[in-house]
Amino acid sequence: MREWRRRRKERRAFIIQRWRPFWALTQSELSKNYEDLFLPFLGRKNLTNAEKFQLNIRQYNLYGEEDNTVNALLQDMIRLPIIRVEEKDGGTQLKLIIDYENSGQALFKPMRFPREKETDPNHFYFVDFERHNSEIAAFHLDRLLGFRRSPPVTGRVLNMTSEIYALADEELIKTFFISPANNLCFHGKCSYYCDTAHAICGHPDTIEGSFAAFLPSKTLAPRKVWRHPYRRSYHKRRKAIWETDQTYCDTVVRKYPPYNKGRRLLDLMDMAVLDFLIGNMDRHHYETFKAFGNDTFPLHLDHGRGFGLPHYDELSILAPIYQCCLLRRNTLKTLLTFNDGPKHLSDLMRESLSRDPVNPVLTEDHLIALDRRVKIILNQIRKCVERKSPRKVIIFNETVNQR
Repeated sequence: MREWRRRRKERRAFIIQRWRPFWALTQSELSKNYEDLFLPFLGRKNLTNAEKFQLNIRQYNLYGEEDNTVNALLQDMIRLPIIRVEEKDGGTQLKLIIDYENSGQALFKPMRFPREKETDPNHFYFVDFERHNSEIAAFHLDRLLGFRRSPPVTGRVLNMTSEIYALADEELIKTFFISPANNLCFHGKCSYYCDTAHAICGHPDTIEGSFAAFLPSKTLAPRKVWRHPYRRSYHKRRKAIWETDQTYCDTVVRKYPPYNKGRRLLDLMDMAVLDFLIGNMDRHHYETFKAFGNDTFPLHLDHGRGFGLPHYDELSILAPIYQCCLLRRNTLKTLLTFNDGPKHLSDLMRESLSRDPVNPVLTEDHLIALDRRVKIILNQIRKCVERKSPRKVIIFNETVNQR
């Protein structure tokens, strides 16, 4: 353990040394691609796949379309031995930080219930359980959409005795117990569902979960947190302004930076497409890398509250699209390809997810729902085109001028 800490400290110091010149660049000097700045570093033989992924983050996406590092990183998260486990601070539900023997890390979200179990209709979106398979599927969907703004996520099956309990810190170990059914369980400490009644249990000590790759630490690559303009009220009796005011986009959103010019408003449309396809209502904030200023992409993070209702489509998630009546041409082209074939989105997702260790990641009902929701998005765009000219709705450039 002492040797592992020493190696990790050396790696961190080396990366900081490489990143510091990047912070000193002015906006005009800023490289469009981290790879340009760190090319000599990327050639080091002892660089891990996690470090390659972090150092190759681009201004307009997390990784390139032909980047083989992502698949290699997924394999690392699946196969590398785990040497340490601790609970992640903050958050509403249980998450564990996994340390690998090569000094890499991943964020682990355990499986709570079977994929067939749907969201309780009496639960508000802000207290619903998180689903590990939603995190996995959202990464694959983000990649198929061509966004590449979601960190790599994979599934993995763990032995709770040897890969969690034996490696956990003292505080986490205190929450372990044997259930009446003789299964090993634990609950950790968090804001919601971290008690004996909502414990995570193995079968008898085997459990699956999602493993998400870490982004560069906020010390190395500071991020800016933005309040999403279509944030919900997170109150059981109140609605957000946009839910009752259909002019909200034109009278509020478009008037203020960063949505009055540049690419950000189009990015919100892309985010709405992803969230609607997975059924995610829990999008309250988003983050961007400060080093790239406003001319960069929003990170697609935290998709644990998706894929809960395969037979219900929450149209309000599309409010940014049907109120602003905007969509990138490339996004529209991708959706049309999903709809017209030769392969539908459900087929592409089925193929992509087949490579995951915990496949089937989604039930057939959820895969069918994806095709249905693609049609719904296209129908909303058709209505926008009927109200406005195609030139005002379908954006060919990467920026939107104030209107």
